[in-house]
Amino acid sequence: MEQNVGIKKATPLGARIWISAIVFGLVGQIAWVVENMYFATFAQDIFSNSGRTDMSYLVTTLMVWLSAITATVTTIFAGGWCDKTGKRKPFVAYGYIGWGATIMLFAAIPMSASEGKIAGVAAMLIIFDCVMTFAGSTANDAAFNTWITDVTDTTNRGRINTILALMPVFATIIVFIGLGNLYNSAARSNWLFFVVLGAIPMASGVVAIFLMKDSPNIIKNTNPNFLKETFYGFRPEVAKDNKMLYVCLTTFALLGISQQTFFSYIINFVQNTLELGDSYVIPLAVIVLGSAAITGLTGFLSDKFGKKHMIYPMLFVAIIGTLMMYLLKFMPKGVWLPLCYVIGILMLGSLLGLSGILMSSFQDYIPKGYEGRFQGVRMCFSVLVPMLIGPLVTLVLGLNNTDTGAAGFAPPFSMFLAASIIAVLALVPAYFVRKDSDRLRESLLKEKECEKSEEIE
Repeated sequence: MEQNVGIKKATPLGARIWISAIVFGLVGQIAWVVENMYFATFAQDIFSNSGRTDMSYLVTTLMVWLSAITATVTTIFAGGWCDKTGKRKPFVAYGYIGWGATIMLFAAIPMSASEGKIAGVAAMLIIFDCVMTFAGSTANDAAFNTWITDVTDTTNRGRINTILALMPVFATIIVFIGLGNLYNSAARSNWLFFVVLGAIPMASGVVAIFLMKDSPNIIKNTNPNFLKETFYGFRPEVAKDNKMLYVCLTTFALLGISQQTFFSYIINFVQNTLELGDSYVIPLAVIVLGSAAITGLTGFLSDKFGKKHMIYPMLFVAIIGTLMMYLLKFMPKGVWLPLCYVIGILMLGSLLGLSGILMSSFQDYIPKGYEGRFQGVRMCFSVLVPMLIGPLVTLVLGLNNTDTGAAGFAPPFSMFLAASIIAVLALVPAYFVRKDSDRLRESLLKEKECEKSEEIE
């Protein structure tokens, strides 16, 4: 049985799909890198420059929490609307244009503020972040992810989702190495940085109008009760009928919580806690290339032989990698950089590879014709819960932080210990996802063969 479903030739996706997936996936992640990492760093730098470092943890946590809530609510309704209209392309194209425009709003925020204006600056950061998240979630979380589900099947979802899982890494390179010289934490304003970054998704939205093509197999939701159908994935009876989908998303949630304990603080951790300063470019490039190789290989192997063989190895490496990052604290500073190369490649490669596998498994579990309506459910598990709990853990750790860096805001090593402990919890739901993997793959392949037979007849 396992041999019959284990090795299967992947369905060709075609150049248009690959180009669209890579271009809009990359541009979307460039915008999300700005939201998830640079906006957090931006806020932390503003309060450091203003002599209110104590507000860094609080505002970072509020930005992450409220943007996560905004993203989830937006995706619930936008995903339902995608199914209602039977279209994805317009949401992606015009959503990306609006996304770029909202990123440019941050150009109006100064890099420091007087005591009387601190609260106003904090409010601007949070409000602008939520506005930008509304546009981005409509375009990327709801429409683009639904489109990916439409144009793929179980034989090729592993590789395309692991490639997409790499996009945050490549986006980081583009933002920090390619455009990072436009950002200066000591400057009075960083308006040019945000204007240039906003122009990228705006331009890609125009490209999407001409390049992207919706799947011809979209099943339009004709139910007149839009609100009821929008919350379809949250019904108890639906959860009962699709319980493995929610088990898969629970694994995703725990992995996401683990990652979110350190993700928003990673730049200042590398620069200040590890005391690399501006010399982090080469280490980052090496880690990115190494992790890209691991992630790409993971996607290829999961499609060819089945996801079950990759889930536990990737999860174990992620647990050990985050633990080793914490243990650097007790090692001589001279070994920090060499070990960071090895640990960073293994940790990042495993986290990204496993994220791609879980995303493709989630897509496999979605009932046909309900692709958009389940994106809001995915957001609850993969974004809302992780972004509420993960930063809260670091907030508690940070308020009791006695670590010091070479200069500026220095997040604690202990956030990686927390990440490792939380990742251990993911072993439980991952066991059931792995156990069900062969059954799911076999049923989807049989369904695909039946569809082909009907087309021939």
